[in-house]
Amino acid sequence: MTAPDPEVPVITIDGPSGSGKGTIARRVAEALDMHLLDSGALYRLVGLAATRQGQVGAGEAEIAAIAADMNVRFSMNDAGEEQVWLGSEEVSSELRTEECGLMASRVAALPAVRKALLGLQKGFRRAPGLVADGRDMGTTVFPDARLKIFLTASAEERARRRHKQLNDKGIDVSLAALSRDIEDRDRRDSERSVAPLRPADDARLLDSSNLTIEEVTQTILDWAQELD
Repeated sequence: MTAPDPEVPVITIDGPSGSGKGTIARRVAEALDMHLLDSGALYRLVGLAATRQGQVGAGEAEIAAIAADMNVRFSMNDAGEEQVWLGSEEVSSELRTEECGLMASRVAALPAVRKALLGLQKGFRRAPGLVADGRDMGTTVFPDARLKIFLTASAEERARRRHKQLNDKGIDVSLAALSRDIEDRDRRDSERSVAPLRPADDARLLDSSNLTIEEVTQTILDWAQELD
């Protein structure tokens, strides 16, 4: 990957798990013809790689070494859906499991892992621009981003959305259990010592609890247009 260009515009969309930032980021990137960085997928990839290597209980240095050695590639299929590759294997479906999400939250709290992935994330900054979604894109990875969004929704609404998403896939899961998992993940992400989940000082806050995907996307596109 080529060296990042600091002149390339970046839009960051941060927020807690289940806020819809991944879906929104893809739509904004497509509308603006920009590249996309799904930073959450990187941490899920670390969790998946560690699990496959039998290193779930390994120490921080070992997990960071796995992160540094990953061969990651993003692509889009014919339906416009994001594909994530680990080496030569397409692993998108595996990354979206609840187990992988919980593992991602744990490894993301490890400072050495975040350091190992920082250069990889910065490398996605290339012309004509980048939309980056995650939890610390605007605070740590791209603090000079031209537009920073902190997208959120109530824990109850986020659990309801995830519950519907899983049910639509034929996966039976307790709504109460999902709510507990989301609250636990929020707490871990906001209390970690390195790059905790919080809005950047100059971020625009956007609560999507009562908004449609189209309304959220259009709001961000309107904000981006104001900066042109």
